[in-house]
Amino acid sequence: MTKTELNTFRRALESRQAELGNGNRNREALAIETSPDELDRIQHASDREWAMSSLERNSNWLREVRTALRRIDAGTFGICIGCDENIDPKRLAAVPWASACIVCQQAADRGQNTPQSAIDTALVMAA
Repeated sequence: MTKTELNTFRRALESRQAELGNGNRNREALAIETSPDELDRIQHASDREWAMSSLERNSNWLREVRTALRRIDAGTFGICIGCDENIDPKRLAAVPWASACIVCQQAADRGQNTPQSAIDTALVMAA
């Protein structure tokens, strides 16, 4: 990957990091509000659950973005952590914090521990 491409990805990741902030947004929605009205209590509980889910999701994205920035610094950005092959540039353009190629990510999503076997199978079938 060229230095220009890496700088483009770095800027995109830094922009995403700033967008996600330090994870403190929506914390005020976690405050427990009391109300004598049962429907208000239900609504507040629902709002808290949504805020907690949102904070958790943003926290996970922020962690992935920071990890991708560290991979750029370490010189391993764009290399799959599962199979050590290059990640497709189109995938990185869509998800710059991606740490795995499509095959390894799909295997991880299915809960398989050995993504290399999926790659081997795909290579045998292609031959």
